[in-house]
Amino acid sequence: MPVLIDKNKLSSTESFAWKFIQDNLEIIPTLSIVELGEKANVSTATIVRTLRKKGYQGYSDFKHDTTEVQAKSDFTNLDRTDSDIRSAILKNEHEVTNTIKMIHIPDIESSVQQIKRAKTIYIFARGFSELIAEEFLVKLQLLNKNCQLSDDPNIIRTLSARIRSGNLVIIISLNGETPELVEAAAKVNQNKVPIILITTNSKSAIGEFASIELCGYKSETTYFPAFEVHSRLPLQVISRVLLDSYVIRTEK
Repeated sequence: MPVLIDKNKLSSTESFAWKFIQDNLEIIPTLSIVELGEKANVSTATIVRTLRKKGYQGYSDFKHDTTEVQAKSDFTNLDRTDSDIRSAILKNEHEVTNTIKMIHIPDIESSVQQIKRAKTIYIFARGFSELIAEEFLVKLQLLNKNCQLSDDPNIIRTLSARIRSGNLVIIISLNGETPELVEAAAKVNQNKVPIILITTNSKSAIGEFASIELCGYKSETTYFPAFEVHSRLPLQVISRVLLDSYVIRTEK
């Protein structure tokens, strides 16, 4: 069996370069690619490869995007803040901005129609993604949709095999690789039930079984490196856009 290679996966050097960039977003608009390479101690070719794998055409494209985001920000209250805090703020803004840019309107429209048609909506999530799933559940119930949330791995495995056509499964997973969710997606797909995946990994195992994939942007920077607690902000943004769009379409 051939080994599948993810061409967009960062090498160790590229991962280092990307982390340096994410940690220093506030100074990107002032640096040329050569200056950035010197500060990060990597080659300009590494920077270009890294940014292309992250969806940018090159350094100029990334620099323009970062400059634009910062220009729209009100830094009046941040001028007195040190660079570390400013970087933390910019990281979150960058996640939101890039996630919104990645949202495809036709996918949102298709998701809305799937939600409207579904007799019952099953939501699967694990870990910190459960918090977003709970909010999603409550809001759908307020909109008179019959839905339920499962976050226990054993229940997810069992229930996924019983879901039949006419229903819908929504999986919320940051990396799209959680074993029990992958297993559930495979079973649901086998039963010809549509799956909407909300994630930040466009090459995930769950994505192979999803009917619709809503993918957000995840920063590689984390302030809790010893734990798997990456920001779920992109997932929350996508969920809110989807729910708001559903309300807009159902009220017409």
